[in-house]
Amino acid sequence: MTHLRILTKQQLDQALDALCALDPRMAELRAEAAEPPLRTLSPDLAGLVWLVNSQLISVTAARAIHGRVEAALGRIDHETLSAAPDEVFRAAGVSRGKLRTVRALCAAVDAGLDIAGLAQLEEDDARAALTAIPGIGPWTADVFLLFGHGRADAFPGGDVAVQAALKEAFGLSERPGRAEAERMAEAWRPLRGVAAQLLWAYYLARRGGRDSAPAQTPNEPATAEETL
Repeated sequence: MTHLRILTKQQLDQALDALCALDPRMAELRAEAAEPPLRTLSPDLAGLVWLVNSQLISVTAARAIHGRVEAALGRIDHETLSAAPDEVFRAAGVSRGKLRTVRALCAAVDAGLDIAGLAQLEEDDARAALTAIPGIGPWTADVFLLFGHGRADAFPGGDVAVQAALKEAFGLSERPGRAEAERMAEAWRPLRGVAAQLLWAYYLARRGGRDSAPAQTPNEPATAEETL
């Protein structure tokens, strides 16, 4: 299962079964949490721009900003992003820092980055290609690999909801940082990304339904935080 891709709900359910067999503690979390839905993210420049716009803001704000950008441009792709003046993004509510990241993404494509081709690379290589772009941190890369490519082992250890779920589920005295979260997740290879989805669902259940997973789905986009 090292290179497992989660592309259907059936595959997600089977991967959750395997995860719970691997670690009985995760079976206990699954019994308490709602079943994680299949979440997808467009595996292209538009998907990356969605994640950039989602960083460190609420679901409502992310949705509004991204919607205004899309309305202003007509579509979100390399051509429209590159041609649009800064004023269009600023009017939509995109911060200066996030605009710099969008410009850096376009520059990377100009320099030869094949975003679609990342799906064919080994996970570490795809992650390195993404984090080499200014403004793209580990969280953005890991969430893109998890939900854009369906990579079952991509683990966003920097996500605050994942960290909070780890603290609550395992009785930790404080919320783990990214390095500690990644250390804890080693027990779930090659299904660390599936574990993250279960942790998001657990976090959701503990808060009475407030979603926290940052993927973009057709009906319900949501965000989480990132430390760059």
